[in-house]
Amino acid sequence: MDKKLVVKMIKNCFKQYYETDSLPVSEQDLAQLTNRILEWKKGEPTADLYEVVNDVVYEFLTN
Repeated sequence: MDKKLVVKMIKNCFKQYYETDSLPVSEQDLAQLTNRILEWKKGEPTADLYEVVNDVVYEFLTN
């Protein structure tokens, strides 16, 4: 799985929640989100990447 693609998808997902172009997370949080998504996909290879990204970002925002 391409890590750059996942990072881009995370950033696009945050744009759904925030109007500005700035990313409301640190680089460390972004790396943790990326790793969590990649681990989820490794454990469930048939899961839709778009849904996994949205679920992880939503969970991050609501916790």
